[in-house]
Amino acid sequence: MHNLEESQFARPRRAFLVGIILPGQPGYVVEEHLDELAQLAETARAVVVGRAVQARKAPDRATFIGSGKAEEIAAAARELGADLLLFDDDLSGSQVKNLEEVTKLSVMDRSAVILDIFDLRAQSREARTQVELARLKYMLPRLTRQWSHLSRQGGGVGQRGGEGEKQLEQDRRALRVRVRRLEGDLEKIERTRGVQRHGRDGVPLVALTGYTNAGKSTLFNRLTAAGTLAENRLFATLDAKLRRGALDGSRTAVFADTVGFIRKLPHHLVSSFRSTLGEITAADLVLHVVDRSHPRWQEQAEVAEAVMDELGVDRERVIKVFNKGDLVPADAPREGEIWISAVTSEGIPELKAILARRLGFDVATQDAPVEVASGPA
Repeated sequence: MHNLEESQFARPRRAFLVGIILPGQPGYVVEEHLDELAQLAETARAVVVGRAVQARKAPDRATFIGSGKAEEIAAAARELGADLLLFDDDLSGSQVKNLEEVTKLSVMDRSAVILDIFDLRAQSREARTQVELARLKYMLPRLTRQWSHLSRQGGGVGQRGGEGEKQLEQDRRALRVRVRRLEGDLEKIERTRGVQRHGRDGVPLVALTGYTNAGKSTLFNRLTAAGTLAENRLFATLDAKLRRGALDGSRTAVFADTVGFIRKLPHHLVSSFRSTLGEITAADLVLHVVDRSHPRWQEQAEVAEAVMDELGVDRERVIKVFNKGDLVPADAPREGEIWISAVTSEGIPELKAILARRLGFDVATQDAPVEVASGPA
């Protein structure tokens, strides 16, 4: 795997964003998706210099946006000093190759940028293994006879010299061998995690999940006093972190802080991170943390719920928690929901009481009320 110095963003790239509007899709939604893509690019240490949106009936099979539009966008991008076209949707290997031939610029899609961010952030052996596996699964269907445009993402796997079907098949075989080896490594890690879960002496597990940057790590710190890194950036957490925290003074739970989700999250990442995300499926309760101050919080919540469904999480074990209540206007409707601010600790005693009750603890002596918090005053 390549490290920070080897990343294609080690020296900041100047990125020009590209999105398409399909029939029935509001233009403002595409613009908001590009806003998030800009955040991803900046997280990957690129500088966003511009964007373009095109309305199409369907993506072009050869270049996604059509060769004429590609030339037009390339001219606008070069005027702004861009050296990278960044697409908000997944591209095939042939589309990337064709686009690079037409535009004479580097081309990446959203999935490739997310993988690059995960690569930069991975610290533990488990996280590095999971990211490498996801990257190889991303690359395999994109191999072509001319795939030098993917060599920067290869992480040192396989051979790249020469061309032709024989060389291509050698490359594919090398990647498949490496994928099987990494899958075996992760199976061992997952078995170890299972043993560790059984060794918790009956202490219940509460997993925190949700959209990236929803405030999970801040809430994790508030519940456990763990002092875990909590940053206002995408994918600050990749490794599941486990800490004990008190609920009612005498009873405790193990809390798990997990990797955040995002729209259009590469399926390779979900499957590769199953050993880490296993804390969610194994948890007695799951706190779905929602950034209620975000203008698209409903869509973010739906994205997280879709991933939890894919993982097989029982909805009965999920508790939705609206975080960042201190940033929401006081007149916003709050009835019937759990509102907190992990930063100010507003609603935290009430949340702990709800958790204690759901876990079957005796809360008769609990000082904090069990009613749902009404939010910040």
